[in-house]
Parts: sequence; C-alpha cells; structure tokens
Amino acid sequence: MARMFGTDGVRGVAGKELTIELAMKLGQAGAYVLTKEKAHQPTIIVGCDTRISGGMLANALMAGICSVGANAVYMGVMPTPAIAYLTRKHKVDAGVVISASHNPMEFNGIKFFNGEGYKLSDELEDEIEQLINNGMKDVPLPIGSGIGNISYRFDAREEYVFFMKQTVPVDLSGMKLVIDCAEGASHYTAVETLKGLGVNLVAIHTNPDGTNINANCGSTHMDELRARVVYEKADLGIAFDGDADRMLAVDEKGNIVDGDQVMAIIGNDMKQMGTLKKDTIVGTVMSNLGFTLMGKACGIHIEQTKVGDRYVLENMRENGYNIGGEQSGHIIFLDENTTGDGLLSALHLLEVIVKTKKPLSELAGIMEVLPQALVNAKVPNHKKENFMDYPEIAHAVGELEKKFAGEGRVLIRPSGTEPLVRVMIEGKDQDEISKDAEALANLIMKIML
Repeated sequence: MARMFGTDGVRGVAGKELTIELAMKLGQAGAYVLTKEKAHQPTIIVGCDTRISGGMLANALMAGICSVGANAVYMGVMPTPAIAYLTRKHKVDAGVVISASHNPMEFNGIKFFNGEGYKLSDELEDEIEQLINNGMKDVPLPIGSGIGNISYRFDAREEYVFFMKQTVPVDLSGMKLVIDCAEGASHYTAVETLKGLGVNLVAIHTNPDGTNINANCGSTHMDELRARVVYEKADLGIAFDGDADRMLAVDEKGNIVDGDQVMAIIGNDMKQMGTLKKDTIVGTVMSNLGFTLMGKACGIHIEQTKVGDRYVLENMRENGYNIGGEQSGHIIFLDENTTGDGLLSALHLLEVIVKTKKPLSELAGIMEVLPQALVNAKVPNHKKENFMDYPEIAHAVGELEKKFAGEGRVLIRPSGTEPLVRVMIEGKDQDEISKDAEALANLIMKIML
C-alpha cells in the first residue's frame, strides 16, 4: 500500500482522493500525535490557499482537531510560510496548511507544521497514518467541555507582511517590478509588502475566484510574465506558486532565472558578506550541473540531497547551514524562516540587485545553466514508486545511463506529490536529450498505464 504522506503532506483530488472524511481523520490523528504530550489544552492554527475546496477541507479538518480536545484557529487564505512563521510566533502547538501548492485547482493537500514551524519528520507522519489505518483505536474522544473550540482570525496576514518588511528592509524606490501571484495565497501579502518597500509594482493574477489558481499563471506558466516584464520595461519579474512557498524570477530581457541561479546570486553575496554558514548551499540531485561548477569557481560547497524541500531542510538543520533549496524555486533561509518562502526569497534577490546596482541578467551569469530536459510520465499513483520493476523500463534507463556517462547524467524518479514519474536528462545537446527524455517517458507511460 502506498504511503499516505508524500514529500509535501497528503495530496489528492479534493472530494475524490482527499475526501472530507480523510481530512477529518487527519485533523484527529494529527492533533492527537502532535499534542498528546501537552499538559494544557492545545491550539492549532489553520490556513489555506485560494482553492474552492479549501473551506470544505478546513472545516472537516478542524472538526477532527476539536474532536480530540484541541482548539483550532482558522486564519483563512495565507501563504504556507506565513503559517509556519505564525505557528512559531504565537507559540501554538502546531500549524496546518491546506494547499496543493503549484498543482491544478482540483487537487488539494494537507501539510502539518510542529510547534517550531517545521514540517513533520517521516516518523511523525507514519504515526499519524498508522492511527488513521487503525481506526483511531485507543484515542480518547472527549465530550462536554473537553471538546475543542474553533475561532477565526483574519488579520494575521498583516503580521506576516510586517515580518517580511522588517526582515529585509530594502529600499525599492526607483525600481519597477512585475509580480505574478498565480491567483493564489500571495495575492495580498506580496503586493502589500512590496508596495510598502516603495517599489513601482505591476501585479498580475491577483483576483482568485477559487478555480483559477495556477491556471496558466504563476511559477509553472511564465510566458505571460516574461512578455509583461519586457513590455513594461521592468527591472525584473517574480512568479509565485499557489501557496507562495516558491518563486522564480524573470530578468529584464524576459529570460527565466531559476531557483539554482537565485541561490547562486544570493549565496555568493552572503559569502562575500561573511554570512554564508560553512560556505555551503544545500541543493538536490535535480540541481543543474552548472550550479556545482559555480560553487567550485566561487569557493562554495554545494551539498546535494534527495528531491523535496523537507530533505533540504533536514540537511540544513543537521549540519548548521543557512540557505538551501531547489531548482523549482523552493528556497529556505533558515536564519529567518523554517520553510521555503517565495516572498522572502524575492526580497533577498531584490536586495542584491539594489546593493550591486547590476541588472538581473548580469547577476544570473554567475552560473552557466547546462542543457536539461525534464519530461513527466503520467502513471497510476499506486504504481509510481515501482517503475524499475518493469524489465523493459529498467533496460531503457540502463542504456541511457551508459550513453550519457561522463557527458551528462540521467535521473528518473517518482514525483512526491503527483501521479508522475519524472525523467530528467542533462547533457550537451538540447535536442538529443529532449528526444531521449521524451522517448523514455512515453515508454514508461505505455508500460505502466
């Protein structure tokens, strides 16, 4: 049986895989596991992105939380990093975000933060899952005054805006910026923060209606932002995803600047300032080879982890590093927040641009992005972990690894959040690697569907 929790919480199509019954059970089991050692009546804060299913799932989840005697505070639409910050700031027992991040609107997800604002360990997630699978056996359900209470607080987003402006108090007056809020959770917080720092702001996709989140916009669909930056003659553009825990940039010429490049720019500035702990940036196995080469040239060690910001974070905490992230734009600044934070990443990037007085295109030249082809093979969710069990697929992967040995690399992995096997090939010839990646992805789909 497939594990309920992926790399970023529990995900699925809302109402089908992620049902209100499952949301309620996750509320019960999550609240019990995260607060069972507490002597006081626990409090858990809950936020969501702009998906139409958010309210439905939030209410089911909070019913579960209250049924085991914990209180729930509903904060409405909030970026994921804002919930992590507020969990820590208000010293509550846990936080929950209802979001499927960059995924289409019909998906949703539930992810937990502990009282320190960190995503849960595999062990805690397994404990929650086991409780659900065992029908909540031996979990006491109080009655009367022992039942938890739901309260509502919709002003906390101002606290996050204030925190962002205080954390990176950069003067952006004289700069023109286009941001794409993906019709998601950043539509208020990013706009208010950036305006408050004096930027001449053009904000697009800031009118969420519950069904348009990530729809041809945001960090997964950047063509409109690229064109708009050039049209507006802006200094740069920033694209957030649905829950605003990641960002990608666009330079003044309309070129995409990915997470590896953003970390290279900021990490190099931190090294020069003496604030890059142990002269290390943490990336993943999906990081571009050019990122590693940049590190060697700049005297920065590039650590690599499994794909998933939780694994980046684990490595950072274990080894005392303070910046890490993914090519997709999930970047963690551990001195300031406990999870990926798109707005914080954008502010640090803007800070370097202001300080150096260099255009983003020039700063991005710190690393050469080597050709990379990434193709997704759509497969049944319960089969995605087992793609190498099929001899024909295993043989094809082996042949590609031989072909690109020494001149590139091949990485095939199941998605942690979607019913996909991701095929990534890195090499010298874009046409060749794209053709090979496409062929392998088609083979995987043909055999596994």
